Amino acid sequence: MTVNEYMQGLVERRHQKVQLLSDLILSLYPNAEVSMKYKMPTFAIDTGWVAIANQKNCVSLYTCSAQHLEQFKQCYPMIKTGTGCINFKDKDDLPIDALKQVITSAMDFGH
Repeated sequence: MTVNEYMQGLVERRHQKVQLLSDLILSLYPNAEVSMKYKMPTFAIDTGWVAIANQKNCVSLYTCSAQHLEQFKQCYPMIKTGTGCINFKDKDDLPIDALKQVITSAMDFGH
């Protein structure tokens, strides 16, 4: 499956969130390698990566480590997080500035 095929299979409300996250990542890292490495749209540069997944009850932004989410979790305790991911329910807004910090932390990991 390609990234385009993955995106085409999403319902509209999820498609919008996934597209917004994808656009945000690529605006910060236009040279990121985009693949379906983890069976979801994955964006990688050097040693860092982030991925986006459509789950049953949410859209998730995955990072390579929980440390990338520490500040986000403090600022947005009402948005569910996992060990290394943020789970956005359909009703959740995307806090763009905070997500930029999470994405840059994950993508620049190891630098």
